[in-house]
Amino acid sequence: MKLNFAIFLALALSLSVFAQSPSSILKRAEKAMGGAKALQRVRGWSRSGTLTNLKNGTKGRFRSETGQPNLYHTLFDLDGFEIESGYNGKSGWERDSRTGLKTLTGTASLAQQAEAAFRNAYWFNYKKEKSKVMTGGKTLVDGKAANAVLLNTAKGVEFKLYFDSVTNLLIREEIVSGDVAEIFTYDDYREVNGTRQPFRVKFDSRGETYTVNFDEIRPNAQIARTSFDFPKVSGDPLPEIAKLLSELQSNEDEVEKLLDSYSYIQRSTKREVGKDGALRDKESETYQLSFYKGNRIRRLIEKNGKPLSKNDQEDADKDAAKRVDEIEKQIAKSESQSKSGPPSEEGRRVSIAEVLRASKLTNPRRERFRGRDVIVFDFEPDPTFDFKNAKSMLKFFGKTAGVMWIDEKDKQVARVEATLFDNYNVGGGVLAKLKKGASFTLEQERLNDEIWLPSLADINLSVRVLLVKGIDLNQQIKSYDYRKFATEVTDAKVDEQKKP
Repeated sequence: MKLNFAIFLALALSLSVFAQSPSSILKRAEKAMGGAKALQRVRGWSRSGTLTNLKNGTKGRFRSETGQPNLYHTLFDLDGFEIESGYNGKSGWERDSRTGLKTLTGTASLAQQAEAAFRNAYWFNYKKEKSKVMTGGKTLVDGKAANAVLLNTAKGVEFKLYFDSVTNLLIREEIVSGDVAEIFTYDDYREVNGTRQPFRVKFDSRGETYTVNFDEIRPNAQIARTSFDFPKVSGDPLPEIAKLLSELQSNEDEVEKLLDSYSYIQRSTKREVGKDGALRDKESETYQLSFYKGNRIRRLIEKNGKPLSKNDQEDADKDAAKRVDEIEKQIAKSESQSKSGPPSEEGRRVSIAEVLRASKLTNPRRERFRGRDVIVFDFEPDPTFDFKNAKSMLKFFGKTAGVMWIDEKDKQVARVEATLFDNYNVGGGVLAKLKKGASFTLEQERLNDEIWLPSLADINLSVRVLLVKGIDLNQQIKSYDYRKFATEVTDAKVDEQKKP
């Protein structure tokens, strides 16, 4: 009996050694790297060194730069062939000598944003950013025993971090976003400004493997803000911005008139990050959407990919018919009020053109997107605009920054990516508060050579409701099966009225 107890005790102690919590692994790594305070005192890093292609031995120069809170830029040159990428706080981009310059979208954009934040703050802000960490167990990295930690961001980017079991230093990273994966291996750590920094890095890029031997690593380097912006590579003249916005506004007004004749399907899918850090679909609702006298009507037709029961569908049809009645009453009320004065501007939707007029537009460039010529630029709030007295939705956009793609021929918005860089209060903060870091992506597609309509929306936000409850919303909305004809909801209403 004593022997069995001794074996049990030894086994328990051995398991406690191997089953280390991710937080304890990260704490030891921070200490090994010089401590969180020493690392956070550095507002930006500049690194430069010799780059070697391990496949053919070609050598060149490599440079990377970071700046708080999320600026990032890399450039390497091999015998005149350049590969460059960056994130300027609003949009990610990449350029090479063969394919030219482009703005990153989709998983590549998410990975660039996440990497930019990580290069500036490591894992220190993972709780604030709603990321999840978990242990990855013990493994070997180039023959060295290592502790693995998995860090998953709220936007579905995964960092696999490997720390040397002896030194506790970070020796490998794997950054995975969709089908995009990057691997970095670190060694030759030396002291720099009270911190420990790797002077040798091996990484994979575009099917090639490279090593960089740094000869200079400078903390708090004076880096020009323009280093992170889009390179100026095109000599083609850009359209006059004021004229472009005017044409965009006119086209949006025409789109409003055309919407009455279109019906389409929209599926909204809620997603959540599980305990294992993976982003998964949770539940979905599918609606048929149409427009009646400029107002949207939604008719529920599916839940979680399955058609509604007969009774549930009848209830959904009744709700849609009620919506038509409400619209008619609202129109009658509006017409009555208009006789005594002009209608209120507060209830009118905020157009993209209005948002852009209240924004500072930077880095304009020409690109190809979905096979069409587009004008792309970054946007942020214009400090000279009077947001205090603006409509509520403009006040919201007064706290966002991002990047926009405008079809040059049709003068229509093809894509928008934006991030909330400050908290936004709804109802003075009593009703709700959208937290800093919320993001959304919107895409539109061209139909029938006459109209651009929504095709995809990705929304990721954290909101506190009624001063108490915190909600994390990760939602994808797909719109498809556009058909041009009069709204079907009025027919449903007539059928309902015919029933005894």
